[in-house]
Amino acid sequence: MQPIVTTAPALAGLAARLAAQPRIGLDTEFLRERTYRAQLCLVQIALPDDALCIDPLSPASLAPLAEVLAADSVVKVMHASRQDLEVLWPAAGVTRPVFDTQIAASLTGLPAQIGYAEAVRRLLGKELAKSHTRTDWSRRPLSPEQIEYALDDVRYLLPLAAHLQEQLARLGRLGWLAEELAALADMRSLTIEPDDAWLRVKGLRELDPARERLARALAAWRERRAIRHNRPRGWILDDAVLREIVLRVPRTSAELAQIPAMPAGLAKRHGAELLECVSGAAVHDPPPRVSGRPRPDPAKAALLKKLGAISHTVARELQLVPEVLATRRDLEQLVAGRRDGPLLRGWRRAVLGERLLSAL
Repeated sequence: MQPIVTTAPALAGLAARLAAQPRIGLDTEFLRERTYRAQLCLVQIALPDDALCIDPLSPASLAPLAEVLAADSVVKVMHASRQDLEVLWPAAGVTRPVFDTQIAASLTGLPAQIGYAEAVRRLLGKELAKSHTRTDWSRRPLSPEQIEYALDDVRYLLPLAAHLQEQLARLGRLGWLAEELAALADMRSLTIEPDDAWLRVKGLRELDPARERLARALAAWRERRAIRHNRPRGWILDDAVLREIVLRVPRTSAELAQIPAMPAGLAKRHGAELLECVSGAAVHDPPPRVSGRPRPDPAKAALLKKLGAISHTVARELQLVPEVLATRRDLEQLVAGRRDGPLLRGWRRAVLGERLLSAL
């Protein structure tokens, strides 16, 4: 079989082979710089004795592949899978179940965001080429060198997964991995509801209720326009400009135009819609902006430091990178009184959460 599958008969034959496997390696190449939805440009597949590419830009339907991706009998081994799952979702539907080698590696003591090439180097002793990291994968034809580079991204996934599974079994952490991988089965995490889009904008925490309404309205307006026109949300309204509108609360076209970095064309074309968001949020008498972050509460700061020390101690005992066990935000939520975070669920509660609750 050719290293790149471009016809319906070839894809049907490959799908039949894949359906008979307990595990396959899976990766994608895509473009998203100019669009809201990523463009799926290439799908790479690994079997125990072979590796091939599927061209989603060819006329052949991806339906045979979609059946394999949704089959519970075939585990899809991927590395840092969330973006790939998001890209595959509109083109090929549900991908499950997934074994994510980045997540598995983090539970053995490796960094939380370890890259595929580094994991392969550390655990399998193989060096991967980096010569096509900036390739435009939408251009055709792909060169033999590009195809080889793409295939390297899946060629070692199956042995990497086997190595990590063996390590985690020795450590008694396969249950931890099962809990972490279960979260990947929630397809709701692959899409953004416009009304929740503001939660992904940095710098919009600890707002008063009116400004929170404004942030929600602006981000939802931006998300809907981005979806409708299939353009990156930053092209519609930059994060920095969105934050400034939330903090300054402009009430006239002139005030809107004075927002730093506000594109003149945006203010002219969509100023009325942005001011409608401001009006609907009903922000009254906005206080003057305060430069810098507010001073932390000394008692809360001391408690956060205490919990951080406990977390680092436990991470050291388990030989885990601290942020794999608990992030600063996880600890801040505990200090703030929240009891629904990841530290109080599953394996993290057993190894750390109870100790933190005792300290509180």
